[in-house]
Amino acid sequence: MGQRASDTRGITFEDVRVPKENIVLSEGAGFKVTMETFNLSRPAVAAAATGLSQRAYDEALKYSLERKTFGVPIAQHQAIQIILADMAIGVELSRLSWYKAAIDADKGQLDPYSASIAKCFAADMANKIATDAVQVFGGNGFNSEYPVEKLMRDAKIFQIYEGTSQIQRLIILRHAIERFKNMKS
Repeated sequence: MGQRASDTRGITFEDVRVPKENIVLSEGAGFKVTMETFNLSRPAVAAAATGLSQRAYDEALKYSLERKTFGVPIAQHQAIQIILADMAIGVELSRLSWYKAAIDADKGQLDPYSASIAKCFAADMANKIATDAVQVFGGNGFNSEYPVEKLMRDAKIFQIYEGTSQIQRLIILRHAIERFKNMKS
């Protein structure tokens, strides 16, 4: 669909044997290491999703100032103004969420809660903002001659890799419940 420069696919190993001397950690420890690595990688994925959101917003804003209907730029129509304002809000909140997760990681506080919030929110916003950009472009947004069509296709993978948005929500709630219980005790 999108992000064609990113070769994203599954890998399956069948009948593979790893000699004991080539095992880096204890057997079965890889899953835990992978999960801990996500606390560092998810803010970066959120940053990339925010970058896509920013580009989609910039393209929509530029187009809305150039494209005219009824003798005025479409940016002067209230419906377009509301869409663009919501896009700006989404970009800024996405940016703040991954900043917080990155700051936590820099402090050594590898927090799945803030990393998952950043990744989930920025991924969902990238999809909404890219879709809204296509809407602002109207029929031209569906045309591959304009960049928002590709941005919309590129946005989808952010809700899938590094853990789906649904998995992020489960992680967020699990940690929210744990924090709540710790406050009560």
